Amino acid sequence: MPVVKMTLIKGYSADVRRRMSQNITDLIVQMIGAVPEGTTVMIDEVDQASYMRGRENKNPIPPAPAASEIVKSYLDAMEARDLTKAASFLSDGFWMEFPGPVRMRTLQELIDWSKPRYQKIAKTYFDFSEAYREQDTLVTCHGVLHGIWPDGAPFQDIRFIDQFTVAAGKITSQMVWNDLAETKNR
Repeated sequence: MPVVKMTLIKGYSADVRRRMSQNITDLIVQMIGAVPEGTTVMIDEVDQASYMRGRENKNPIPPAPAASEIVKSYLDAMEARDLTKAASFLSDGFWMEFPGPVRMRTLQELIDWSKPRYQKIAKTYFDFSEAYREQDTLVTCHGVLHGIWPDGAPFQDIRFIDQFTVAAGKITSQMVWNDLAETKNR
């Protein structure tokens, strides 16, 4: 069974080390077919005084928050209609695409586009997953929508999938798929 050993400068929290170990375990399981129970990840830590690169002692860099936590915070702010807070999670070049396909670049465009479609909408999440790439992380979430149509009638249990790209702690894109139009037309 595989054993992965890495060395870090002291200073990373137990949560960061746990997430890193879990993600490395998942990678090993997927890449070589090992079982999680048989995959060992060990992290050695060295004091800052014992770690030197380029003739200088180095400090640990601050870890980025989990990409799925950034997305969850953004979605919570959107549901609360706190557009200022929601916008704080977005990169300068952010874009979003909704069924149609409709591409928008600002949250106000989304609010204006949504007005004739529903009075209120919220999401129940079934799962969030992360896929790591060299410069960004894909975060996918899925679940069901519930809310109120423009005529005041309620709706619920409408499937959705959202895929976000997160880079440097900011959301750079959002792609949305859902059955809202199909359900409304029934």
